[in-house]
Amino acid sequence: MKKVITVVALAAYLLGLPFHAQAAQKELEGEISLSGAFALYPMAVKWAEEFKKLHPKVKIDISGGGAGKGMTDVLSRVVDLGMVSRSIHPEEIKKGAIGFSVVKDAVVPTVNAGNPNLKDIKRVGLKKYVAFKIWSNQIKTWGEVLGTSSKVPVHVFTRSDACGAAETWAAWFGKKQEDLVGTAVFGDPGVASAVQKDKVAIGLNNIAYAYDQKTKRPYAGITIIPIDINGNGKIDPEENFYGNVNQLMRAIANNKYPSPPARELYLVSNGTPKKTAVIAFLKYVLSEGQKYANQTGFVGLSKKTLQAELAKLKKVE
Repeated sequence: MKKVITVVALAAYLLGLPFHAQAAQKELEGEISLSGAFALYPMAVKWAEEFKKLHPKVKIDISGGGAGKGMTDVLSRVVDLGMVSRSIHPEEIKKGAIGFSVVKDAVVPTVNAGNPNLKDIKRVGLKKYVAFKIWSNQIKTWGEVLGTSSKVPVHVFTRSDACGAAETWAAWFGKKQEDLVGTAVFGDPGVASAVQKDKVAIGLNNIAYAYDQKTKRPYAGITIIPIDINGNGKIDPEENFYGNVNQLMRAIANNKYPSPPARELYLVSNGTPKKTAVIAFLKYVLSEGQKYANQTGFVGLSKKTLQAELAKLKKVE
């Protein structure tokens, strides 16, 4: 036994490590719980899968429910990390919320792929002031949306749960989620399903629920309304980047898609993270985990932003 210890000590010496540090190393263990934004859910699941390959003894539990639930859960210490798809409010910061920006995505307007006005929808797109009128019940027909003579009614859908998607969408035209008018549906999957079933529907969805991550194209039955960014009444070639999710991701990364409804997504802790596994997970997300962003339908953060978020984590350790 003495000989074995001597060999290990020699190996530690050759590696430049103190023997006591070598002996103290052990496999990471623990539990991490997350809840919140549907927007961040697919990305969090991917991170958890890859993190567990490195640390198989860590148990990670993830549940959706909307950004509001994520914030409520983390401030109530029901979970370790809340998934939040909007800015952190000052009153939440006062209660202890510490937000770590982890990726970017966007909210997009969606319509049924069988809409009888689809050709005009793709040609004209959606102006900001028109979006405001749609979600404030000032517009009743697709003709009013598109500036045509169409009398086809427009059925408007919004979210029933407190969520970052609706909050971010409303922020685009200077409003809040509670100002949005329409048929309220729970969750991102719920809105996508409602739009798929209604040929004259218009809704709002996070990218991960509008685009199929396998095909990189919009889900069957859904089409994205292009945004008329310059407001000239038509979709110019430089505004037409919705054919597949990779095109849209590049537009977001290059600030061609407006922000809002593009936005950063957050993992939120309640005060200083104390659990070793939680700290390790956050460090992973803000470093190696970024390589999975694009393949999961998100935009990774810049090196400058990642350094700032990692520095924030160091401050709270």
